[in-house]
Amino acid sequence: MRELNKILLIILLTVSGGLATVQAQSSNLEDGIVKESQVGTVEQELYGLTSISDVVGDDCNGSEPEEKQSKTLVGIFILGMIGGLLALLTPCVFPLIPLTVSFFTKGSENKKKGFRDAMLYGLFIFGVYVLLSIPFHLLDSINPDILNEISTNVWLNLSFFVIFLFFAFSFFGYYEITMPSSLTNKISAAEGVGGILGILFMALTLSLVSFSCTGPILGSLLAGALSSDGGAWQLTAGMSGFGLALALPFALFAMFPSWMNKIPKSGGWLNSVKVVLGFVELALAFKFLSNADLVMHWGILKYELFMVLWIVVGVGLSLYFFGIVYFKHDSKPNNLSGLRIGLGVISAVFTIYLAMGLLKNEETNTFTSLKLLSGLAPPVGYSWIYPNDCPNDINCFKDLETGLAYAKKQNKPVLLDFTGYACVNCRKMEEHVWSDQKIFDYINDDYVLISLYVDDKKELPEEERVQIERVQGGKRKLRKYGHKWAHFQTKFFNTNSQPYYVLLSPDGKQMLNTAVGYTPNVDEYAEFLECGLNSFKNL
Repeated sequence: MRELNKILLIILLTVSGGLATVQAQSSNLEDGIVKESQVGTVEQELYGLTSISDVVGDDCNGSEPEEKQSKTLVGIFILGMIGGLLALLTPCVFPLIPLTVSFFTKGSENKKKGFRDAMLYGLFIFGVYVLLSIPFHLLDSINPDILNEISTNVWLNLSFFVIFLFFAFSFFGYYEITMPSSLTNKISAAEGVGGILGILFMALTLSLVSFSCTGPILGSLLAGALSSDGGAWQLTAGMSGFGLALALPFALFAMFPSWMNKIPKSGGWLNSVKVVLGFVELALAFKFLSNADLVMHWGILKYELFMVLWIVVGVGLSLYFFGIVYFKHDSKPNNLSGLRIGLGVISAVFTIYLAMGLLKNEETNTFTSLKLLSGLAPPVGYSWIYPNDCPNDINCFKDLETGLAYAKKQNKPVLLDFTGYACVNCRKMEEHVWSDQKIFDYINDDYVLISLYVDDKKELPEEERVQIERVQGGKRKLRKYGHKWAHFQTKFFNTNSQPYYVLLSPDGKQMLNTAVGYTPNVDEYAEFLECGLNSFKNL
């Protein structure tokens, strides 16, 4: 039992690192903006505000656009399916398909029963992976900030860095990761129970035996899903897609065994798939190290070093495709197939693309930001050569009261930016929307930018470490700057998603229009900023 607990803990930790390139969704705690009677003296002392009035008069920005949560979940589901299909092509899973088909075709009394058993088998595989996400729904309901705390936890990210390195070298063939034989044997023995329960234990056996290949793929796909802009439902969507992609082939081939003649035989190509996944795991490992480095301000893995490491991984993958580099469980290929050459060319082109990220962008005085790496690589301003504390070298403030004081002095409206160091979509907005000249001019010339990082792990001064009441009930003590700004967002704006943009009057006491979240369309974001300026002029 102790071994089973350890295994479940490893799986949950891997999953909780969770994919990294998803659109943010709003997580509204209540409707509307906080009223003055809801704010206590604690918030007044912390933020210097007693209330923020909702938009007065006509809102030129209209009502807040409905969040496309379903679209986001479908995207995560599809990415999960892609991960499941990749897992199918690994040596841990692919050879099990004919064994499973043989069991159902020979062990069933008739075709109808075999069809039913195959359907149940697929359903149980699907259910095993979906059930792994259930505990996080419970955590999310207790504390809506807990998922963001998990995804940005320093020690957890460092653990993921080590785990992904460990998985990568396992994929390279230096050692094999297997579940404890005692546990696998116990589960396998239970298959003999027969009936529905026996099929359930068969599904559990598959999940455990294939863990050495499926575990790291799950972790890669779901990295970052457990954040304030993701949530447990995105995790469930990803796990559902993964489980479905893994379950369908087993069920379909068991129902229609003649299809087995059309799939390729096991061989050396499975090892090649495993090695390629090893390179992917190696690259993603540095993302977790980068998360810890950013939130703790260590300055170890800055943009230049991160990009060089990814370029080295890309070169290694390209050389592997071309047969120049190979590992001990591989034999040097005598003839390269057209597919392998094509993949080698794609890998080499992507490596060159990575190298373009080390060129200077003269307009922003930073390195050139690569769209495909937004949220994966550190911000381009997190640099030794071209350091910038603020995105695109815009003048910004990272403290609310200081920023508001400057805004009142300059008589400029405020762009309040709720963001995070490990927030994927925040980086996309900063590097590919804010960098547009029209948006840049609005923010730099017409607004005072105040960026509040909800995952900042820097300790608060002793006098600010106070006990506060959560919006959804219960109490907590503010210990870090991230706690302070996350509480400000939920208390005053009733949401805990990032990015989240609020336009305020210079004194910070009135909203100029409806706040927005992730808005990748430049024209829509420009309308949002222009609307705020018009409201400010009409005050």
